Amino acid sequence: MPRTDPVAARERRTERRAHADYTGGVYGSMLAASVVIGADTLGDFPRLELVVLLFLTGVVFWVAHVHAQLFGARLAQRPLDRRTVLHVCRDEWPIIKAAVPPTAAVAVSPLLGLDMAGTLWLAVAVAVAGQVGWSVAAARRTGASRRLMALTASVNLVLGLLIISLKIVLTH
Repeated sequence: MPRTDPVAARERRTERRAHADYTGGVYGSMLAASVVIGADTLGDFPRLELVVLLFLTGVVFWVAHVHAQLFGARLAQRPLDRRTVLHVCRDEWPIIKAAVPPTAAVAVSPLLGLDMAGTLWLAVAVAVAGQVGWSVAAARRTGASRRLMALTASVNLVLGLLIISLKIVLTH
């Protein structure tokens, strides 16, 4: 089996990172915030149920996006192979990565002394912060100006505040 040139491998990784698409991260963070909004009706183990709900919702949406990419756009262009499947899985991975911080916030909330209402607010805040962070990371990665990075952060913050507003309206 031939050895891979380490310099070439490093260049390929750098190239992939340069073309990384953070759409899934923004989308996944927004999804996580939306899941938390509907989580006021959890059962006997609300934190555990919310941790499972947040993470599994991210996984399900990741699978849905991978499926859509593979059998939507990709299949029409070329036959599927292992490399293509792994590439699509990696490209859509930010959806799952975006679910991790709000899930972790829920998991550690008892250590912070938060009741369930405080836990929900913490999870929403972490998800919205993630949404803003992913959008700024995407803008920065593309070489956007500071002005454009501020604009994308502002738009995503407004969308996050809209989600928070919905939570306030739905719980009062």
